[in-house]
Amino acid sequence: MDYDGPLVSRISYNLMIRNILFTTIFLFVCFASIANTHLVFHKALISDSTNQRGNVKTKAVIKDIISDDAIVYPESMSEKLSDLLGAWQLELSAVNLECMRGQNITYHDTVYANKLYSIPSVMELSYNQVVKTYIEMYSTRRREQVSYMLALGEYYFPMFEEALDRHGLPLELKYLPVIESALNPIAVSRVGATGLWQFMLKTGKSYGLEVNSLVDERRDPYKSTEAAVRYLKDLYTIYGDWNLVIAAYNCGPGNVNKAIARSGGKRDYWEIYYRLPKETRGYVPAFIAANYIMNHFADHNICPAHNSGSSLTLDTINVSEQIHLEQISGVLNIPLSEIKRLNPQFKSDRIPGNIKSYSLVLPSDKMFAYIDRNDSIINYNRKSYFTHRTYTHGYMDGTNSLNDGNTTDIYYSVRRGDNLSSIARRNGTTISLIKSWNNLNSDRLSVGKKLIVGKKAVPLQKVADDVSLAQAKSGGSNRTVNTYYRVKKGDTLGDIAQKNSINLTQLRSWNGLKSTRINIGDQLIVKQEVVHEPIVDNKESDEDISPVSSEKGSNIISEYIKEQMSKSAESRIDSIKDNNTEEL
Repeated sequence: MDYDGPLVSRISYNLMIRNILFTTIFLFVCFASIANTHLVFHKALISDSTNQRGNVKTKAVIKDIISDDAIVYPESMSEKLSDLLGAWQLELSAVNLECMRGQNITYHDTVYANKLYSIPSVMELSYNQVVKTYIEMYSTRRREQVSYMLALGEYYFPMFEEALDRHGLPLELKYLPVIESALNPIAVSRVGATGLWQFMLKTGKSYGLEVNSLVDERRDPYKSTEAAVRYLKDLYTIYGDWNLVIAAYNCGPGNVNKAIARSGGKRDYWEIYYRLPKETRGYVPAFIAANYIMNHFADHNICPAHNSGSSLTLDTINVSEQIHLEQISGVLNIPLSEIKRLNPQFKSDRIPGNIKSYSLVLPSDKMFAYIDRNDSIINYNRKSYFTHRTYTHGYMDGTNSLNDGNTTDIYYSVRRGDNLSSIARRNGTTISLIKSWNNLNSDRLSVGKKLIVGKKAVPLQKVADDVSLAQAKSGGSNRTVNTYYRVKKGDTLGDIAQKNSINLTQLRSWNGLKSTRINIGDQLIVKQEVVHEPIVDNKESDEDISPVSSEKGSNIISEYIKEQMSKSAESRIDSIKDNNTEEL
């Protein structure tokens, strides 16, 4: 556009245009400089935050992109459900499985992440693809196992929560035994870790758990839980991070410390993930997934498989006597399997007692009966359950015998110069025994006196042979007549022997028993008599002979064998005929 006004006005106009241009250029440069400065500052801020204190967003990205194609699943996830049901001792016939309302439902990653984030927890329950793998494992392939673990959790989780709360630890840790042992109190790993909390022997003993041939307190739900909570508390004192604590609980502090060192001192679980042993890498993700499935099982159409026959109202009593669990079962009429389920710490079904007291858990409705009938329980078939002998001197010097209780005396005639000490030494016995056998009140001896200096067992067969020989001299034949006893419920070999006034070894010998196991309805020989039968006069008519004779049994057996042989021969002939027919 041209401007035809006065010269002064034209000059003023040009100056104005120039100023406007300069101002525009200046402002453009300023804005560009500010934008560039902001960008540089932002980059510097990110770099400084990452190098000095770590950037939360960056760490979140690390957790989101982390994946692992070589996951080693915890042993509890590889157990067969049938084996777990046996270890849990659950009765399938009494379980209500109508709660299985449908198939599994899968969700988008953001849904899983939000559900985990919504769980009220002081522990970081973050989400990534490894966590997703474990969630899918629980919600699909192991959904039935989850159903049973939810039912078991009604018994175990309150116990875990009480101990965790008492020590000020996060209650989410109650799900640690889900991945450690699948809530199996008698679980034993391939390296020997035992119990709900999978304690190794050395670690368990260092936290006060007793382990011997009869008792393993790593299997005691109460005591092992207390020890585990103390161990977790000590690990948190070391690391101050729950993810590292859980990792250290699985593989030991030494392996976690090595992973931290190899990563340049990083103390974030996800940053040292690939530095950890393979078995431990998936441990924290599995724990996070266990928290998810135990809180959101209903979203995947899973619910507890309640056992209508179980009793969750329990009581505890301290026992200081030696008691076998079968004694309790027999007197109080409680299934042995239920007592063992409630008291898995007793490895041989025996409470040691004597030296210290042990906790016994029973249904509350049976506790008063236990207290009231304590003496009956202790004495119930005691000899058959506790066969451990305190002293065995008598078996070495001939005083006692394990054969049949029949013994004969060994005599010695006193000679000049003998005394009790030399006689005892010569015959391998003691002065006190010689005095006891011979009713001696003093050590004085007279020459020629016969002293009992030992005892030896007389075999059973020799006694029977003596009877047979004595009766055979009078002419005739002998036969053995057996007296039988039918085993009833609650019977033991010891009781049966005592009732029939015979020796236990004799009873086992007569019946060819290699152990003390007997079954209800068994017929046992409890008495044998050798009966002498005189020779029958041949002049007597056959009608005078009793139709029931000692040979009747053998005749019946003989006829039966002949009959079977005849049937077998006929069967072979028929088979040959059939084959010939087929060939034709």
